[in-house]
Amino acid sequence: MTPNREDYLKLIFELGGDENKINNKQIVSGLDVSAASVSEMISKLVKEKLVEHSPYQGVQLTELGLKKASTLIRKHRLWEVFLVEHLNYSWNEVHDEAEVLEHVTSQTLANRLSAYLNQPKFCPHGGVIPGDDQPVHEEKRQTLIDYPIGTKIRIARVLDEKELLDYLVAIDLQIHEEYTIDEIAAYEGPISISNNKKELAISYKAASTIFVDRL
Repeated sequence: MTPNREDYLKLIFELGGDENKINNKQIVSGLDVSAASVSEMISKLVKEKLVEHSPYQGVQLTELGLKKASTLIRKHRLWEVFLVEHLNYSWNEVHDEAEVLEHVTSQTLANRLSAYLNQPKFCPHGGVIPGDDQPVHEEKRQTLIDYPIGTKIRIARVLDEKELLDYLVAIDLQIHEEYTIDEIAAYEGPISISNNKKELAISYKAASTIFVDRL
């Protein structure tokens, strides 16, 4: 499925574009689309005043863009919670279903869904669920690639991206687990982490989208 403007807004937000510039390369990687497609969509988003673009620096959400992204993210993440908690979906299965549901969800339905779920604060991937008509800001965190060998970390949030989530399920990495960074391979090689139950080697690409808390 070709990503639409809403997909771009949500990804720019998830990458930190509410407060920082996000470059096209990050968007290409996150949505698995061509550089030309990204450039074309960014031009459209600029015209619609949803993002601001700075040459050689990247894009950042405008106030209007953040408001629109927050509304979409609220609906999307509420459905993810519902699917995991009540329909026994795993965290790598909910993204595509939530994508469909968010577009047919009114504000009233989102509010009733939130109340039914007891006002959840986080989605299954660790992302913040904003309140009704509130701008959303993720807690500032570094990624797994930002810490040296020997650091003890907790997995706090991962990018809500299907390919990444399938990969994390395949290697058995879960949210909230605690690890020690054992080895960082050269030239963007894998990062090895372990705890008393398992040892994992995380690809550099995946590690750059896994947000962690330092313990």
